[in-house]
Amino acid sequence: MPFAPFDWIDDEARRRADAGLVRALRPRPAESALLDLASNDYLGLTRHPEVIAAAAEAAHRWGAGATGSRLVTGSTALHAELEHELADFCGFEAALVLSSGYAANLAALTALTGRGSLIVSDAGNHASIVDGCRLSRAETAVVPHADPDAVRKALRTHEGRALAVTDSVFSVDGDAAPLPELADACRTEGAALLVDDAHGLGVLGKGGRGALAAAGLAGGDGIVTTLTLSKSLGSQGGAVLGPARVVEHLVNTARTFIFDTGLAPAAAGAALGSLRLLRREPERADRARGVATALYERLTAAGLTAVRPDAAVVSVRAPSADAAVRWAADCRTAGVVVGCFRPPSVPDGVSRLRLTARADLTEEQIAEAVAIVRRTAPVSS
Repeated sequence: MPFAPFDWIDDEARRRADAGLVRALRPRPAESALLDLASNDYLGLTRHPEVIAAAAEAAHRWGAGATGSRLVTGSTALHAELEHELADFCGFEAALVLSSGYAANLAALTALTGRGSLIVSDAGNHASIVDGCRLSRAETAVVPHADPDAVRKALRTHEGRALAVTDSVFSVDGDAAPLPELADACRTEGAALLVDDAHGLGVLGKGGRGALAAAGLAGGDGIVTTLTLSKSLGSQGGAVLGPARVVEHLVNTARTFIFDTGLAPAAAGAALGSLRLLRREPERADRARGVATALYERLTAAGLTAVRPDAAVVSVRAPSADAAVRWAADCRTAGVVVGCFRPPSVPDGVSRLRLTARADLTEEQIAEAVAIVRRTAPVSS
């Protein structure tokens, strides 16, 4: 019998189908009548004319691509400008822009740890953090979700270099990490704290300066944060912020920085345009949180089980993976696009609809979304 090297893929596909875990790409049109509560465009800036104009101007001036890695030809004055303004806005000494938030997490985790060191990671952390831990070659201790005492105990088991890592706002349920307590545990045990603020930037803190600013921890000597430019800033890319010596170390050692093509100028320009707009319109952060609270309160008042949002993510429980898929599909048919989180995206195995608040949603749109989610809910939810 001839060797068929990929027949195992068919077996995997059948298992996914049986478990209700089949995923498929759904290309969206440029324009749609559907109400979007699935994207991460928390501040409604992706289509803002000023942001689009900044992207277009950057592309016209610098070209369509970065042309190479940041250490060869991929750094422009625009990248340096964005790094300076990001660091200043968020309250850190320095920043380093990479091609994605995923790459930023891999860069920070692999460059700041290594063999013989310890990473203490929250069980609810994003997949990019999980992958960064694996690639770091450090010993990794996964601790219960949002448990500073568990972090402290894990750190005490290790002598030498150590780092605790957490999302600031967890992408599945939208709950916030106990950052002051985690910082205290790290400070006491002589460890660094790395915080992925992908879902905090633009939503938390004064004027959207992020979760660390909100907690009074921005710029701390032992604290590093990673960001994405693809959520509140409506663009694409990622960044690592921290002490200048940390950023210099990443420039020299982080493989996802050194060997990756730099962020496209249009994306850098758009992110910079969004950042400047947010400085002028800080009320957008308050509005995003207010919309999230309104969605939560109206959904729970309707009898649905939702998690109180700490930022802009509203998580609504579904009775099963299949039910979540059907529920999301029914919402789409009725005119609202929502996220659908199923295993393995959810570490606790509980499937959910994920609604993301946007600062530009009107009261009428909020009411419409709640009515549709309620009307299409599975009976047992």
